[in-house]
Amino acid sequence: MENKINLINRIITPLFDKLMNCNICPRNCHVNRLNDDIGYCGAKNDVVVYTSFLHTGEEPAICGNGGSGTIFFSGCSLKCEYCQNYKFSNSIVGKKLSENELAQTMLNLQNRGSDNINLVTPTHYLPQILKSLLIALKYGLNIPIIYNTSGYEKKEIIRQLNGIIDIYLTDFKYISDDSAKLYSKAPDYPKFCKESIKSMSRPSLWNNSNNLLKKGLIIRHLVLPGQINESMAILKWIKNNVPDAITSIMFQYQPYYNSSKYSEINRKINKQEYNIIKNLSEKLELNGWIQDFKPEEKLAGIYFKPEL
Repeated sequence: MENKINLINRIITPLFDKLMNCNICPRNCHVNRLNDDIGYCGAKNDVVVYTSFLHTGEEPAICGNGGSGTIFFSGCSLKCEYCQNYKFSNSIVGKKLSENELAQTMLNLQNRGSDNINLVTPTHYLPQILKSLLIALKYGLNIPIIYNTSGYEKKEIIRQLNGIIDIYLTDFKYISDDSAKLYSKAPDYPKFCKESIKSMSRPSLWNNSNNLLKKGLIIRHLVLPGQINESMAILKWIKNNVPDAITSIMFQYQPYYNSSKYSEINRKINKQEYNIIKNLSEKLELNGWIQDFKPEEKLAGIYFKPEL
């Protein structure tokens, strides 16, 4: 933990400086977040957390008997049109936490038996989170730290987190600029996602006592209806570029939020689409998991309650 503390101390001041002319994510809003100006993510200077709890519905590699100590931050730099977390990703709702309070939240989750600390959509609060993490580490936080991201990241930011973050849990939503522009207003998403995933790549390290991941990279891909060619291209890219990554293929898509504006995604995945992606994943021999055809709907963020 001393190494993590030293690494955080080395980067934390330059990261806070970035918030004065905010360019911490690819949106490059250049607003003064420290002065409470608002960027695309919707966030000001204060950290706002929607909820935190022991999540038992995450991937098996990060969710053992204790559950993943998950902290859902409010706001998002991507804001997908079909977002299942839109209640708190597309607006700033929740509780403002000081750095000490966020550190105590992490420690409380550990004390309750969490297997890790799972930071969900953390990038727009990264400097503040690292300051809280610094406090928590000094007071005994010793479980793996997960960076749970949309994949819309700058590779140079990810590289600075080397040695601090243990597990990357990243989305890979789109591989075509057109889809990224249409559904997330981010035509540069594929470029940044592919670059950041390569920077996140690392060998998997497992805890032999509980078979949970201690270090590694998990890539999530949510299959969208009518976008099977997109999904197929993403899985092939993973196989060719980061074959050691653990892949989580998800079929829990529901037409939430603004999905009704797009007829092609205003429905659930059908069985034919499921079989095509499942068969390709097996043919490529990707490491990881394939979600059931009809997973539990309660996995969606709209069912999470604001509890801290």
